[in-house]
Amino acid sequence: MLVKLFDSQDALGQAAAEQAATAIRRAIAAKGRARIVAATGTSQAAFLNALTQADDIDWAKVEAFHLDEYIGLPITHPASFRKILLEQLMRKVGIVNYYLLDGDAPDPVEVMRRVGRQLASSPVDVMFLGFGENGHLAFNDPPADFETEDPYILVDLDEACRRQQVGEGWFADVSQVPRQAISMSVRQILKAKELVVVVPESRKAQAVKACLEGPITPLAPGSIVRTHPNTTVYLDHDSSVLLSPTLRKALDDESQVTVNS
Repeated sequence: MLVKLFDSQDALGQAAAEQAATAIRRAIAAKGRARIVAATGTSQAAFLNALTQADDIDWAKVEAFHLDEYIGLPITHPASFRKILLEQLMRKVGIVNYYLLDGDAPDPVEVMRRVGRQLASSPVDVMFLGFGENGHLAFNDPPADFETEDPYILVDLDEACRRQQVGEGWFADVSQVPRQAISMSVRQILKAKELVVVVPESRKAQAVKACLEGPITPLAPGSIVRTHPNTTVYLDHDSSVLLSPTLRKALDDESQVTVNS
């Protein structure tokens, strides 16, 4: 796993977008299309904005999925991940081949199965991820299920996760945050050819330390990305402040470090 450090969230987002754009172009050149999975949240905004400005991507040849969605939240709600991705990615660049998780559907389980079948039908070329404040990966809160092979699963959101959504301004108080969500499973995430993990901001510092330097465990779900053969984690100075002095010095000296699982 490669860890890269940047001075600002904007610089981090630009660099991550350049890697993501390269992966998309490479896939289109090799096989005529690219399959991507996108994440949402305030920490992803600078990255997605930079990605939509990338040159020479034939977005009509991009097939897009997303990581997760709340159960029972309409697409008109500001926190709807479908709404965010449509506004920040699909409509901005003209992606027409996308599969949204309708968590407000009468039968969310059927939504998971239908989109999951499409997702599992062919490998994902590049996946965009982040870590939650509790270390979650997608909506796989601790202790995460590291075993299921289902592409998408129904999960209960823990208190820390729900409070993060309030802290980010999506909901007025925790009582308004849905208690369940559809989430891409951990095993499905690891099937992608390339993982681009974007983790800025000081509120993610504890999760960064646990996921990058602690044990690989369902209690720190993001730690599992260290087992993937092609993972790059993008940090800024705020999100890296709790890393060990040795790793921080190496990052300060070199701007990027290989971290073994």
